[in-house]
Amino acid sequence: MSLDLIPRTAYNEDHEAFRQTVRRFLQDEIAPNAEKWGEAGIVPKAIWPKAGELGMLCPTVPEDYGGLGLDFGYNAIVDEESSYYGRVATGFSLQSDIVANYLVSYGSEEQKQKWLPKMVSGEVVTAIAMTEPGTGSDLQGMRTTAKKDGNHYVINGSKTYITNGQNADLILVCCKTDTDVQPAWKGVSIVLVEADREGFKRGRNLDKIGQDEADTSELFFEDVRVPITNCLGEEGKGFIYLMSELPQERLSIAVGAQASAQKAFDDTVEFTRDRKAFGKPILDFQNTRFTLADIKAKLQVGWAHLDWALARHLKKELTPEEGAAAKLWHTELQWEVMDKCLQLHGGAGYMNEYAIARAWRGARVTRIFGGTNEIMKELIGRKL
Repeated sequence: MSLDLIPRTAYNEDHEAFRQTVRRFLQDEIAPNAEKWGEAGIVPKAIWPKAGELGMLCPTVPEDYGGLGLDFGYNAIVDEESSYYGRVATGFSLQSDIVANYLVSYGSEEQKQKWLPKMVSGEVVTAIAMTEPGTGSDLQGMRTTAKKDGNHYVINGSKTYITNGQNADLILVCCKTDTDVQPAWKGVSIVLVEADREGFKRGRNLDKIGQDEADTSELFFEDVRVPITNCLGEEGKGFIYLMSELPQERLSIAVGAQASAQKAFDDTVEFTRDRKAFGKPILDFQNTRFTLADIKAKLQVGWAHLDWALARHLKKELTPEEGAAAKLWHTELQWEVMDKCLQLHGGAGYMNEYAIARAWRGARVTRIFGGTNEIMKELIGRKL
């Protein structure tokens, strides 16, 4: 059944042609390595330039900076296909959907010229460091500081749960450049830190319950000196920048969640058709059919809503609460689908050798990152 459960309305012919290129790459280069990379706990950096050659990295970056100057629909296709066919958390979406947007929107001309072409090609892998031990994602309460010393910032602090943390060559570090100003968010800035800076140290590659192949790390900064010109945009505007880009980040999560739920459903239909109990396929039992029928109907609704949200975003009309609603709905749907599909696999669903088990584990985090779903409800509720 794949990703064609309903006719898609968010994409044009060029988008769909690009989809075929992405799909072939994922089937040939990514999917066969999923188990090996999961055991290693990291996706090798060598795969990034291969994706870059096909235009899969940061396709929205303007041509002046080495990109293709395309719309977010191309990012969404990479996210969909990666979640469906690749089933590997490569870290591509973080670079394409989040980090690149910060540099394009707020970076200086020098920063754009230096970093964006290398991000597009896959020569440079990036991360964004927000979350801290003890404060979580409370950006106003962060303790990492960047204090001025002449023409440099001196950065001290630590971050945790950082995607691409082991592979990253460049990290966008959220930190306090003013610890006295009130309200506290006015002291937050984003500073670019190269991974080869003295005083920067990567901690351990964290052991997670899912998305094993995605390197997720602790990062430590001890008197790390960077030029003041490494500040992204204006000093003290970091919190505003972060809030402005969250709708796209949350839509990106919604896209991946919907596609992975579809994959779980499709795999489960095939499994129940092949697996027999009491002399007949378990798909022939009413409970199985009713469960799958319910899932299919909800997936159809999900695709319709996702295309609506994508269309809104492509017209730059997606509001923060709409982005929050997309993240909330699609990740909750993803978890419901994963859990019901695992149940229909019976004991096999509890075995890591089956894809549904790995998908189920990997899906658990989507209701946490990008802002917990409880926070999404709060954001939506404030606008009622």
